[in-house]
Amino acid sequence: MMLCGPAHLIAQLYNDPLPAENTFTMAKDTEISYDINLPYTELTEETSKSTKYPDYLPTWEKIWFDTLPPFKFEDPALRVKDTSLPNLLKAGTKVNHIQPGLGAILEGVQLDQLNNAGRDELAYLISHRKVIVLPDQDLIDAGPAAQQSFMDYFGKRNYQPVSGTVKGHPGFHLIHRDGNKEEITRFLEAKTSTTLWHQDVSYEIQPPGYVMLGLLQGPEVGGDTVFTATDAAYKRLSPLLQSFLDKLQAVHTSSKMINHVKAAGGLVRKDPIDTIHPLVRVHPVTGQKCLFINGEFITKIVGLKEPEQKVLMEFLLNHLMTGHDFQARVKWSPRSIVLFDNRSLIHSAIVDYIDEDHGAKPRHIFRLCAMAEKPIPVQPEHKANGSNGHTNGSN
Repeated sequence: MMLCGPAHLIAQLYNDPLPAENTFTMAKDTEISYDINLPYTELTEETSKSTKYPDYLPTWEKIWFDTLPPFKFEDPALRVKDTSLPNLLKAGTKVNHIQPGLGAILEGVQLDQLNNAGRDELAYLISHRKVIVLPDQDLIDAGPAAQQSFMDYFGKRNYQPVSGTVKGHPGFHLIHRDGNKEEITRFLEAKTSTTLWHQDVSYEIQPPGYVMLGLLQGPEVGGDTVFTATDAAYKRLSPLLQSFLDKLQAVHTSSKMINHVKAAGGLVRKDPIDTIHPLVRVHPVTGQKCLFINGEFITKIVGLKEPEQKVLMEFLLNHLMTGHDFQARVKWSPRSIVLFDNRSLIHSAIVDYIDEDHGAKPRHIFRLCAMAEKPIPVQPEHKANGSNGHTNGSN
């Protein structure tokens, strides 16, 4: 998925001191961005003036994070007894489905007003509808501390190893585009599409379950996010192929992303990690089997030869990307928040808001992840290799 600089450049950058806070300068001969949705250039005064939320401009503070050790996770959705969700779906609340089996727009609910029972029911609704859009949320303007506190209810914090964060709040992952014409041109000279289908930070030992995206600023048209239901995609496969996939494991790694950022002269805050996960995971709330595969972080399917792995990966990813009958396209509106289930979805941003004269129009989103359970395999007796199914990478 990425193109690194030559070996001597990478070796040199590995020994360079960390860049100063708020800078993220590209190496001159870096060819393309790892992810076109993320900023890789030093922020300018023009950017600071044009954004509506300058406190959410990405910063790179010199903070180091160790790998999160295993922890006990109780899904808040499992505490729900009344599935009519009376604490969430009160009088005046509207639920409009985006697609028959996937996604919903929830109106008449303010996230910052929910009590614990309401948050449990929200988790239940997310688990079943997978992606929930909440327009015009006061939580958008409540500040990063309130936003992080809200997501802490749903799981432990995730600290992304390379991306820009809100100053003083390293749990934030910031998606920021504004201009960057030359970078986008260089990217599209090498790529045929801006899409990057993935689950968020799937390389973690216990990857995120619930994820929040908050729109701070966006184009009037475009910049949608597309989600694919991985349980529905699994059900469409033949029983013979399902039984084969049920037994497979895949290696998820953050090393490609980290090595790319190092080659670009950026700041790294965590060691690379390689984790072995089942290729099919069981959702703890719905009990559904979900494909757990993406085009960003998986480097190997355990037990398969390279040509076999290539064919299988291409087939499954193409199945997920082209299955429009089990996809939902989320359109953003001002002050909207999207909450989704990272365990039963794969998603991609759509960078279609490009002006040929000036580059990308402003799109500014924050992400907060709540870490959840270790992926549950279809066959409990099938255990990953190594302690906790993971190995820590090295620089």
